[in-house]
Amino acid sequence: MNVVRRKEILALLLGDFAVFFVALYLTLTVRFGTLPSQEVLLIHLIPFFVLFLVSLLISFIAGLYEKHTLVFKGKLPATLTRVQVINAVVGIAFFYFIPYLNITPKIVLFIYLVISLVLMVAWRMALAETLGLRRRTKALLFSRKNPDTERLYHEINNNQRYGTFFMEWIDPSSSTLPSTEIMEHVRSKKVTLIVADFTDPKVNDLMPTLYGLIFSGVQFGDIQKLYEEVFDQVPLSLVNDTWFIENVSSSTKSSFDIFKRLIDITTSVIGGVISLIFYPFICSAIKLDDGGVIFSYQDRVGQNNKIIRIVKFRTMTVANDGGQWTTGENKVTRVGSFLRKSRLDELPQFFNVFRGDLSLVGPRPEFPSAVESYNSSVPYYNIRHIIKPGLFGWAQIQHQKHPHHGLDVEETKNKLSYDLYYVKNRSVFLEMKIIVQTIKILLSFVGR
Repeated sequence: MNVVRRKEILALLLGDFAVFFVALYLTLTVRFGTLPSQEVLLIHLIPFFVLFLVSLLISFIAGLYEKHTLVFKGKLPATLTRVQVINAVVGIAFFYFIPYLNITPKIVLFIYLVISLVLMVAWRMALAETLGLRRRTKALLFSRKNPDTERLYHEINNNQRYGTFFMEWIDPSSSTLPSTEIMEHVRSKKVTLIVADFTDPKVNDLMPTLYGLIFSGVQFGDIQKLYEEVFDQVPLSLVNDTWFIENVSSSTKSSFDIFKRLIDITTSVIGGVISLIFYPFICSAIKLDDGGVIFSYQDRVGQNNKIIRIVKFRTMTVANDGGQWTTGENKVTRVGSFLRKSRLDELPQFFNVFRGDLSLVGPRPEFPSAVESYNSSVPYYNIRHIIKPGLFGWAQIQHQKHPHHGLDVEETKNKLSYDLYYVKNRSVFLEMKIIVQTIKILLSFVGR
């Protein structure tokens, strides 16, 4: 799956860049009524090349290089259109406000934007069609049926990009298939891949039979790893104590944590100094709104269950209620609503990052009372506290329904599955991905 993913990203990058170049060539042909000369092409190509790179960056921020899941595919046309609108704004600013450029292509830019949008949609749809026509590996699924496994089964079988199709789903808890019948299933259906939950004792009972299939050229995959690759989260229903011992440890990434701390200090100093520009305006707005206090101090649960106190600009009528959101008496103020949508309320937390209570990236810290409740109702919830919490995290950008001012066990389980994915897979690349996706959310001005 990872190999397929890397090839897909490379194909998208090369294809998008080719589309930009072809769109420019066709644009010049349409604009001047003839094939462009080498001189005309070079005059336009140099500044447009910069625009190509900016367009790739905008596409990346917009998520056009994310996994093409069923949900993503439904949003593709609208996403491409929004990206092109942003490209139009960037193109206008680029050509008309940078004085040392030799061209200001009003008509050329307009034609280019139209042609590149048409070609981009056609190219992405053609790629999707090509992936759909390729031969799909025939597979068997050995796993108990639950919401997580059903979600994976539906995603794999209804999205051709994975190149795999589950011919049959065998639930080991209810199946009484003898070894000979399993072998016959593999031969008759020409199965070349078996995905199984190897932590299930019932699956272990089938291991002698599955072992014999190795010599028939059958490959094996772990359902937990497949789920992570597809959804970028850990399937809580498929993990146990052994999984956490093998995959989660506070000592295995000490070098990364040291590097991460250096980045936190540097960023918090730079960000904290720059953010001081906004303080007079925010403080004045809060005072003019209702005359209340400026800052809100909140106790949260940090790394190793240590209680930390974070500081934010006040956004609610009661500044420091200790997380007593269940009373319904504390409301978001008018200015507070804007501060939350713009994330400006979190600017004072640069101080927490510098002090070491928070990191830039990590699971969001919760109120102690909420943690106490979730520890008793959500299995393995406390594992998220093995690392330092952050200003923003993987769960924040991936999970849109997490509760902010109330208890919700089911949504918290879903959020935890993303937090555990980050705890297990944290790396420089994942940090950068979270930061880029957070920038996208900030630019979209989505409240919370």
